Amino acid sequence: MTRQGWIAAGTLMLGGAAALPAQAQTVQDLQRQIDELKATIAELKAAQAGRASAPAAAPIAPAGTAVAASPTTGAPAVAPTATQSAAIQPAVTRPTTTQVAVVADKPKPAHWYERITLRGYTQMRLNEFLSGDRTAPAGVSRLRSVHDGGIGEDSNFTLRRVRLILQGDISDRVSFYLQPDFATNVSNQSGGERREGFLQLRDAYVDAFLDPDRRFRLRFGQSKVPFGWENLQSSSNRLTLDRSDGINSAVPSERDLGIVAYYTPSRVEKIWDRLTDDGQKLFGNYGAFGLAVYNGQGTNRAETNDGLMTVAMATWPIELDGLGAGWTGQVFEFGAAALRNQVKPELRAGGVSAVSFRDERVGFHAMLYPQPIGFQAEWNWGRGPEFDRDLRAITTKRLNGGYIQTMARVRQSPLGPFMPYARWQRYRGGWKALPNAPRLDTDEWELGIEFQPTPPLELTIAYARMDRTEADERRIGQAEGSLIRTQLQWNY
Repeated sequence: MTRQGWIAAGTLMLGGAAALPAQAQTVQDLQRQIDELKATIAELKAAQAGRASAPAAAPIAPAGTAVAASPTTGAPAVAPTATQSAAIQPAVTRPTTTQVAVVADKPKPAHWYERITLRGYTQMRLNEFLSGDRTAPAGVSRLRSVHDGGIGEDSNFTLRRVRLILQGDISDRVSFYLQPDFATNVSNQSGGERREGFLQLRDAYVDAFLDPDRRFRLRFGQSKVPFGWENLQSSSNRLTLDRSDGINSAVPSERDLGIVAYYTPSRVEKIWDRLTDDGQKLFGNYGAFGLAVYNGQGTNRAETNDGLMTVAMATWPIELDGLGAGWTGQVFEFGAAALRNQVKPELRAGGVSAVSFRDERVGFHAMLYPQPIGFQAEWNWGRGPEFDRDLRAITTKRLNGGYIQTMARVRQSPLGPFMPYARWQRYRGGWKALPNAPRLDTDEWELGIEFQPTPPLELTIAYARMDRTEADERRIGQAEGSLIRTQLQWNY
């Protein structure tokens, strides 16, 4: 509204005010009415400015609307005439409808270095004998483990694993994974003295995804062999300190060089994702179904017989919510695996065997994830290379072994989350990864508890009662003993 319009409106209002009764025509009353009109005009100006800034102007009060007098004056209401209303009402211009196309900025593709992550973990251990065959005469078994070189005569602190993992997406359909270990030991440096802290390659592979949802992948390189649930589970995520002799004897060090095809249905992946978000210790998404071919000679060993190791594995999780309220959130998983191979063991005299030995197995696994109580079991049967003491030579012999485990999960406590567990394992058979494939007779109980005072730190304390044959064909008999085993793991 222009200045002339406001003046005209004020004049009309003052003209209407002249018609008020005589008792309101004092100078003081007129001055109050003038002040009130000024305030009304100011309010109209503010309302007009607000409508101008809004996307669409709302209609104002129609003509003939009464204007109330100030309650402080007690003056009667003033009803503007149609002419006065027209003078007071501001002109409203209806905006025209204009369609504006909004174009969202396309996200910029990530640089290659933004697709790569670096992480890892370190495990420091201390094993202390409570009783048993810590030492023994020549030719007699001492209490030793094929999984932990820190169980020995004069051993204190050791670094079990020092892993650094580099992984990422090269493109939407291709990813890579590289993992070395800085805690490998090497023997025979000086009269049989063991040296530690050597770098060794563990994983080096690339995944090619054959579908946009990444359900079906081909893996090329050195990677884990899909035989045994705990073999596939990362040591950083495993509850027990070591893998069992019976399952790990199929693939010591868990890896080989070859090609694997993995397939994971969306239904299975959703269950695993839910368990992962819940903090459960899974084996990792290696696929619900796996089919693989490898050299078959073991981790970081050259092929020696021009043959291939073939492996197949299937695993399937089932949600148990339908069994009742007590089973809400529970998941039961089961599966099986088969392995067929020809292997040439290393000879103590030097080199490898001139003869290939059959190495064939079948196994199963089953587990109920702890919510809060869980169970886990694996077993395998087959035949493989083993040193025969009577023949003084390596032959193919039958083998079997596995473990049964129970565990609980406490999510909150003054010490943070913790998981107690108990495991019994047994194995009868050869250990093909060591010179002359010595026979192992293992019976072991382990009771332990894992604390997590803060997410980067995990502390495990365990008691182990062992009855073992030392993995050396030159020593005979069983060694027994009890140990307290501790491990501190830090994740980064």
